[in-house]
Amino acid sequence: MAANAKTKMHPVLGKFLRKHPKTDVLELLIPDVSGVLRGKRARRDEFQSLFNKGFYVPGGIVLLDALGDCIPNLRWSSDDGDPDTFATIVENSIAPIPWAKKGSAQALFRLQNENGNNFFADPRAVLERAKRPLEKSGLTMVMACELEFYLLDGNADRPVRSVSKVPGTHRPQPGPQVYHPDDLWDIENFLNDLNEVCAKQNIPAGTTISEFAAGQFEINLHHVADPVLACDHAVLLKRAIKAIAKQHGFVACFMAKPFEEDSGSGLHIHLSIVDKRGNNYFSQNKQKLSVPPYSAKFRHAIGGLAKTMAEATAIFAPNANSYRRLRPEMFAPVEPNWGANHRNVALRIPMSDEKNLRVEHRVSGADANPYLVTAAILAGIHYGVKNRLDPGRMVEEGEVVKLKRKIPNRWDDALAKMSRSAVLHEYLGTEFCKAYVANKRDESRRFHNHVSELDFDWYLRAV
Repeated sequence: MAANAKTKMHPVLGKFLRKHPKTDVLELLIPDVSGVLRGKRARRDEFQSLFNKGFYVPGGIVLLDALGDCIPNLRWSSDDGDPDTFATIVENSIAPIPWAKKGSAQALFRLQNENGNNFFADPRAVLERAKRPLEKSGLTMVMACELEFYLLDGNADRPVRSVSKVPGTHRPQPGPQVYHPDDLWDIENFLNDLNEVCAKQNIPAGTTISEFAAGQFEINLHHVADPVLACDHAVLLKRAIKAIAKQHGFVACFMAKPFEEDSGSGLHIHLSIVDKRGNNYFSQNKQKLSVPPYSAKFRHAIGGLAKTMAEATAIFAPNANSYRRLRPEMFAPVEPNWGANHRNVALRIPMSDEKNLRVEHRVSGADANPYLVTAAILAGIHYGVKNRLDPGRMVEEGEVVKLKRKIPNRWDDALAKMSRSAVLHEYLGTEFCKAYVANKRDESRRFHNHVSELDFDWYLRAV
C-alpha cells in the first residue's frame, strides 16, 4: 500500500533520502536463530509507510532451519499456518548498499507480538532480555567481535581455498604463513572495496590479518558500549564480506571447519563491563590473586562463564560442522578454562592495563549467531557475579594446557545440556530455549540420517 501523501515523513528516513535521493529499493533484514539474514524488498512508494506504521511478516521467519525450511511440531511454523507477526524497522540501521546495481538501501527490523512485547524468538529480543539484569545494576557491556573466514575460489567446481602463489609460479604457497603481509597485498582490491563499503554502512571495521591457514583471514570490529549494536555490526560485516568477495571472484566461507586439517574459523567476543561512571567494573576492589591482580568480581564473572559454557555450547556451536572445529591443538577451546595471554584457553585475558581489562570469549565458531552468543555470555557473567562462582586455577602464561574436562564435542550432547539448563531458561527465556533445541534437534536428525560418500568409503568393503 502506498503511503498517504499527507503522512509526515519519518525523520530518519527523510534524512537518509536527502543524502541518497536515488534510492529506489529497501531491503528489510532480520537474523534468524542460525544467524542467517532473512527478509524482503520494498519499493520507494512503500518506504514511508514501513517506517511510520511498521509491517507484518511470518513470525517463523526467525525459527527457520539452516536450509530455510520450517521445523515440524513447532509453533510459528507451517503446522499452525505460519502466522504473521508485527515488525518495526530498527531506524538507525538504514544504510546504502554500495554493491547494488541501482540505488538500494538496507535496514534491520525486529518482531513484536500482539500485545506489543518483543517476540520471544527474535535474536535481538533474546539478547535484550539477557542484558537486562546487568543493566538493572547500572552496568553496561562494552564489546566487539572478531570474525574469521576463508576466501574460496569462486570459479571452482568444489570448495577450494584461494591462496597466494609461490612467487614466479602458479603453485599454491605451502604452510599457513600466518600474519604474512603479502597475503593481504594479494587481496588488496577486495580489502579496499570492503573498507569503502564499511565506511558507507557505518560498520566500524578495524584491523585485518592473515590468519593461521592459507586463505584464512580475520577482520576485527571496534568496541561499542551497546552489545546489540555490536552484534548488528557483526552480521552486517559478514554480509558485506560475502557481497564484496563475490564481486572479486571469491566465495567468503564462514563455516566453522571447512577443511579437516586446517584451522577452523571463530567468532571471538572481546568484552568488558563498565559502571555508570564509565569505570571498568572488573578492575574494582582488586585482590592480589595473580599478576596483574584481578578483582573478585572479575573472577566471579569468569566463574559464571566457565560454569555455563557446556550448557551454552549448542549456541556457540550451532551446526553439525561446528563440532569439527572443537578439537585440541587447533587453537579452539575444548574445555572451560581461562588464563592470561594464552590462545589455547576458552576464556583468554588479553594484555591490557586496568582500565581496559577484558575477556576474549573464544568458544564460538564463525557460523554462530552473535546475538545469541552474546546473550549466553551475559547470562554466564551475571550468574557468576550473582552467585560468586569461583573459576578455579587459571592457566599461566606459557603453560602447556593439560585437558581434563571437555565441553560437548557432539551436537546432540550439547543440545541435551542446553535443554536442561536452568540458567539459560531464566536469562534467555524458556519458550525460546525449547524452540531453539527443537529446531536444532530436527536439523541434527536429518543431517545424521544422510548417507554420504564417506559411508561407502569406510564400510562398503569392510562390512
